[in-house]
Amino acid sequence: MKKTVYSVIQGNSPAYMALLALLGFFVLAAMGSSYYMEHHGHVVTGMHNKVVWGIPHVFAIFLIIAASGALNVASIGTVFNKTDYKPLGRLSALLAIALLAGGLLVLVLDLGRIDRLLVTVTHANFKSIFAWNIYLYTVFFGLVAVYIWFMMERKMQPYYRAAGIAAFIWRLILTTGTGSIFGFLVARQAYDAAIMAPMFIIMSFSFGLAIFILVLSASYNWTKRPLGDAVFLRLKNLLGVFISAVLYFSIVFHLANLYATEHHDVEHFILVSGGAITAIFWFGHILLGSLIPLFLLYHPHTKDNRSMSNLAALLVIIGGICQVYVILISGQAFPLELFPGMEVLSSSFYDGQITSYSPSLPEITLGLGGIAMSLAIVAVGVKVLNFLPSTLADQSKS
Repeated sequence: MKKTVYSVIQGNSPAYMALLALLGFFVLAAMGSSYYMEHHGHVVTGMHNKVVWGIPHVFAIFLIIAASGALNVASIGTVFNKTDYKPLGRLSALLAIALLAGGLLVLVLDLGRIDRLLVTVTHANFKSIFAWNIYLYTVFFGLVAVYIWFMMERKMQPYYRAAGIAAFIWRLILTTGTGSIFGFLVARQAYDAAIMAPMFIIMSFSFGLAIFILVLSASYNWTKRPLGDAVFLRLKNLLGVFISAVLYFSIVFHLANLYATEHHDVEHFILVSGGAITAIFWFGHILLGSLIPLFLLYHPHTKDNRSMSNLAALLVIIGGICQVYVILISGQAFPLELFPGMEVLSSSFYDGQITSYSPSLPEITLGLGGIAMSLAIVAVGVKVLNFLPSTLADQSKS
């Protein structure tokens, strides 16, 4: 294989400046929304004492698990020594850092008391999975930064694979920790399942790769760089495998819950009687996020069409957000079973009743700001440093 040449983008066109301005607008709007919610209190949001994790957390969790999956392209090249993926490693690692930064931005701005974040870091309760994740995220930043440095610095090439293996192992640990947040919450019937951790890992593969495909396509189309069919089709086919795996894990998760009598009520709520949550599950996660993308990626009339493959990747992202929404919101909206097998009288606090949740504009704006921040980091990164190969044309690989 010929030596890969990397180069920065010029980034002086009106279109590039307009992109940065648009992304900057969403980031500033997110900060304004955070200030608005901080100043007036969460009463101006759709969240309440039953649903305390709303749309901002949906976007944050989606971006965090997608960050792990975005690094998958680099890991395939480094850890599994697949040479066709190695030229994509730098962009993959940059996108991983950018997505995690965007997700944590949303998470931090939604805390309510940002000034107390230092207290959380310095007084960790290691009996809490939340405390573990603070260090999982921090180490991930450091490992991926070192990984990028070793990829770019010729003198560090002997240690390049070791850094890639360390980042690969750590991102699996990170996503396991994020999934375990829900798997360890035994008080919530919609969460309490050991399959949550591996399901979040395969979700990260699918979501991260879908975002990577769109970023790669946009980067090469807008900068007029050659992007060969061999590279694109390989990524497209891999995305199809990950979509199928996510769908499989989702089916197994719900079938396992249906097998257990104690979970029949919550499964009926999610799959049949949950109103908006049920619609988001079937239409958003299953149809838009799984079945239609698989159709577009494998149907004879669309499988070789790049536009259809990019559409499939976009639908996977939308479906992923829907899937995280169903997981997060349904578990809070469905009432806690404080005394299993006993009849509990309802109080003025609506004990034992299903709760509704309607996201507000500030919440949605904050979530979109996290996505904008991630894309802005990538847009600036490819202008400042050599993250993009000058060509990915088929003839450049032999």
